[in-house]
Amino acid sequence: VQLQASGGGFVQAGGSLRLSCAASGRTFSTSGMGWFRQAPGKEREFVSSIKWGGGSTYHTYYTESVKGRFTISRDNAKNTVYLQMNSLKPEDTAAYYCAAAVNQNMRTYIARHSYSDEYDYWGQGTLVTVSS
Repeated sequence: VQLQASGGGFVQAGGSLRLSCAASGRTFSTSGMGWFRQAPGKEREFVSSIKWGGGSTYHTYYTESVKGRFTISRDNAKNTVYLQMNSLKPEDTAAYYCAAAVNQNMRTYIARHSYSDEYDYWGQGTLVTVSS
């Protein structure tokens, strides 16, 4: 089981980046998928998460500081989760990690989507640097 994150880079404030997280080794269509980030000298923090609720329903969450600027999505056919980041700010600078919570029911996902210890698999991180 592997998660491969990509799409990080250097961008000026106000710019955009799209992060991707490709999962291999098993199907993640029913897994909760999350993005976390860790800035230098700070603890890892929750950014966003998504879980398929069946049909065309997806349950998404965002940390307050990125609401309205970041959008999480997933393509289950490609086992890939995306994080579209717009209007980037210097404070968004961090290493971004994707994570997967397998065998997680919807009730647990709703209650604990922002807790890193709920996630079973982690990608290697992709660095986002936003200059002012």
